[in-house]
Amino acid sequence: MPTASRKAAASPADAFLSTLHGFDAFGAATQVVTEGGLTYYVNEYWTAAQRSAHSLHEISYRACFKPQLPAFFIERLTAPGETVCDPFMGRGTTPLEAALMGRRVIGSDANPLSIMLTRPRLDPPELDAVAARLAEAPLAEGEIEREDLLAFYHPDTLRQICALRAWLLAREALADPLDSWIRMVALNRLTGHSPGFFSVYTMPPNQAVSVKAQLKINTRRSQTPPPRDVAALIMKKSRALLADVGRDASSSERAGKDASSPPANLAVASATHLTHVGNAEVDLVVTSPPFLDIVDYRGDNWLRNWFAGVDTDRLTISQLRSVDAWSGMTRAVFEELARVLRPGGHVAYEVGEVRGGGVLLERLVWQAMEGLPFERLGVMVNQQSFTKTSNCWGVANNNKGVNSNRIVLARRL
Repeated sequence: MPTASRKAAASPADAFLSTLHGFDAFGAATQVVTEGGLTYYVNEYWTAAQRSAHSLHEISYRACFKPQLPAFFIERLTAPGETVCDPFMGRGTTPLEAALMGRRVIGSDANPLSIMLTRPRLDPPELDAVAARLAEAPLAEGEIEREDLLAFYHPDTLRQICALRAWLLAREALADPLDSWIRMVALNRLTGHSPGFFSVYTMPPNQAVSVKAQLKINTRRSQTPPPRDVAALIMKKSRALLADVGRDASSSERAGKDASSPPANLAVASATHLTHVGNAEVDLVVTSPPFLDIVDYRGDNWLRNWFAGVDTDRLTISQLRSVDAWSGMTRAVFEELARVLRPGGHVAYEVGEVRGGGVLLERLVWQAMEGLPFERLGVMVNQQSFTKTSNCWGVANNNKGVNSNRIVLARRL
């Protein structure tokens, strides 16, 4: 995208576009640029701070956006009690933020891990209850199920992990919220780069390396997996997640919801077939699809899938490598969004740059809506510096990657 020139925008009829035109919360005026038939609204619309959102958001998932992104749209395009949907919900950022803001929640993802990561945080437990349930788990009685995982874990740690895994899987039919919380936290402590994780130093939990790759890391760093206390680390992370949760409210109120509101409607589903969502049921969609040939959701989650009992080979998760295939998927998604959105409802569809900016996904989204009952409003570009983590990957500011937020905006006619 070329250097933006500041232009005086015509007064748009749409109140939201007027908001974008006049936005200056961080001291800069919005730059409005027209390129390739699209109008771009460029500014810093939300903070780049890593941990300025609710503590319940602090879990890892590949290519997830900051909670401030859905909050920006939820605040301006819905009222409390209205329905917010995310058909690619990943770690559940949009559903959780919508619940915290008093909206009704619909979410789905093709990956069953998504529900395991999302649902427990929509109804957070008391910390004492988590401790009591963990005390019931026979962590001292585990047997090592996979010797190859000793590349990541001390034998005593791996026995605890295997014991917890077997105990949770045996109790899965109970659908107990405390069990679900413990599993969610454990999934986020399996691997990482600090003593707060079960493993020796490795990649973050959202991108588990192969056993072969971990053995190379161990050799290069002259490291061996140290013993870890699995229950203690689960409690430590639970305490951090619940830090912003009120103590003297009901569980639903602690999550930011009205106690009388309906429970979240979450499903394992393709974004092109939202059979759990009714016609014209949704007021706002805030989502981000899998980017073109960027993230291997199957491979990156192999260790999480093992712990959760998910058969990785049977997952039907999109990893589209051609522009035509990605455009076809996008068209099918918007056909379904046209069904579930009410007239006057909005879509905020976040994409990033791929292939060094050689493919602008927002243009493919724009084209995919052609002929569908949507008014295409423009593209927001959230312009801000990258985080420390992103810089580790050698990603240049605002050029490519998932932190270069480009959000295609549309209204259902």
